Amino acid sequence: MKDIARRAGVSESAVSFALNGRPGVSDATRARIRALAEELGWQPNSAARALSGERSGAIGLVLARPAHTLGVESFFLRLVSGIQEVLAAGRIALLFQVVEDIDAECAAYRRWWAERRVDGVLVVDPRTSDPRPELLARLGLPAVLVGGQAPARGAADTPDPAIPEAAPPLGLSRVRSDDARAMADVLGHLHALGHRRITHIAGLPDLAHTARRIASLRVEAARLGLSADRVRSVPTDYSDAEGAAATRRVLAEPEPPTALIYDNDVMAVAGGAVAAELGIPVPGRLSLVAWDDSALCRVTHPRLTALVRDTAAFGRLAAEELLALLAGGAPRVRESEPPRLEPRESTAPPPAAY
Repeated sequence: MKDIARRAGVSESAVSFALNGRPGVSDATRARIRALAEELGWQPNSAARALSGERSGAIGLVLARPAHTLGVESFFLRLVSGIQEVLAAGRIALLFQVVEDIDAECAAYRRWWAERRVDGVLVVDPRTSDPRPELLARLGLPAVLVGGQAPARGAADTPDPAIPEAAPPLGLSRVRSDDARAMADVLGHLHALGHRRITHIAGLPDLAHTARRIASLRVEAARLGLSADRVRSVPTDYSDAEGAAATRRVLAEPEPPTALIYDNDVMAVAGGAVAAELGIPVPGRLSLVAWDDSALCRVTHPRLTALVRDTAAFGRLAAEELLALLAGGAPRVRESEPPRLEPRESTAPPPAAY
């Protein structure tokens, strides 16, 4: 500021008024000061601004998942790319951290709030029992919950295709995708092909979207008249290793499933490899469906039937909603475009003998 004031021939106060967009200088002086600031490569100090009560110019994102499950899953990379696209346009930084569990995530929020490190946060992986919304509301830290809530109590046992969600989080905006409808579409596709023994290789069971998918599978199976002991979910940690292990277990059963639904692309590819190792042809004796489409699904032979959605657009929607909150907007729920099922070569009718 001293350098700019000296070159412009004005006081440091005038420089402060001009750079912070405050009254007290003429438009011509403001333009001259800003031109000099740009020439000198001046940038505002986010830490100093935060201490003075202004915004930090950063948004926070914490992932509380086992680190080994993130390196092979493309979903979060695409989600973050969409978030970053919106933030970069507004010259807003993304503060990103991976932690071991939900307690460490909550500790990160408390620390960021105390240090004024971020203006708001994007909260991913809603839990079935989630302490984060209440904590963020208590801190007064603006937040957007990325994903739907868990089903309301008893929804998994109620033959209601809507599968009502739990109450919205306190003071948070939310962007969500219709997992229940997507699961109904997948099960409907397999049922129409003739499959009656179907296993869902699910993700982490305490995540709300996993709970919604499991609930939807039960509801839709009941609606289609499918036996509950032949249509079921098996939880994993989303990794290729657990996806392969779960596939091996269910295919070794006396009456193995004729179709498998995987909660991500990595597990589906791993499951296909297990089937090949066991000499089980896909889709001749076993049909496979992946939840999120990716290049893996399209280059695997046979190509995998998958749920296709624009994950980057989901990330953009979340970032836009958080910026709307920071601009004074009211909390609300936004729906993303629902996933669509794209049948490929990995699904076909089961053989008559099965």
